[in-house]
Amino acid sequence: MGSNGQKEDHASELAGLFSLRKLPDAQSDYASARYVVLGVPFDNTSSYRRGSRFAPDAIRNAYWNLESFEFHYGVNIPDAMIYDAGNLFESEDVEEVIDSVETAVRYVSADGKVPILLGGEHSITVGALRNFRDCGMIIVDAHSDFRDSYMGSRFNHACVTRRALELLGPGRIVSVGTRSVSREEFESEEWKDVRFITADEVRERGIRDVIGEIRSMGFRRVYFSIDMDGIDPAYAPGVGTPEPFGLTDRDVRELIGAFAGITVAFDIVEITPVYDNGNTSVLAAKFIQEFIGQRERKASKKP
Repeated sequence: MGSNGQKEDHASELAGLFSLRKLPDAQSDYASARYVVLGVPFDNTSSYRRGSRFAPDAIRNAYWNLESFEFHYGVNIPDAMIYDAGNLFESEDVEEVIDSVETAVRYVSADGKVPILLGGEHSITVGALRNFRDCGMIIVDAHSDFRDSYMGSRFNHACVTRRALELLGPGRIVSVGTRSVSREEFESEEWKDVRFITADEVRERGIRDVIGEIRSMGFRRVYFSIDMDGIDPAYAPGVGTPEPFGLTDRDVRELIGAFAGITVAFDIVEITPVYDNGNTSVLAAKFIQEFIGQRERKASKKP
């Protein structure tokens, strides 16, 4: 039911799940929006530097530094019609949070809108992905996140790729930027079911060659997840589990642009603002503009 009592959309249900805070370019109401921003302040399974629960608003604050007009693509971002639902109310229970994310994203996608999630840690991705079991998945991540269980939980942020495999099946997940893998993960029988592309491989082959390989997998719809630790700490120092020798910001920019047109949901996770110099949050904000700008440009070119 809509807020006026008519069965039009899920605006009233979303209002019951989220507090109100706004991305500056989010100037649309829910009914008119094509993109819906959902903050998920959760970091209870973080295994090194906690604090990603502060990231959704850190990204929003950094976003104020950006121009609303994306001149590279000729897109005025507010014209893309963005609605910011605010932050999901906080909980310390990972399964409760994942279920809440699943519900919120189900409402948004059922209303024909593209959800943009601001984490929070990477465990939140599982809830969103439950709504897109027919999609391919592109992950930017330093870590394979392929443990079956970690610190007593199957929904730990170190298990997100394994849970994604269970949802999507073999041959439908590409993780780009990998450079930290446990022996347990590497020797698991399921390792071959995910295409892990290391940061070294990206540097040797070039990101455009990697994009060509992903395109050859034939995905028609994509869930796109960015763990900011996939990017080298020189560009993104404020993350929960930093790992040297990573991707460049431009690598990720090109990856976003290549698949923006078929991306049905997008998340950015694992920023830890208390360890940041400001660069990580503003880079995440810029990635949001890149995603929307490139997606809108591609849409405008359709005959």
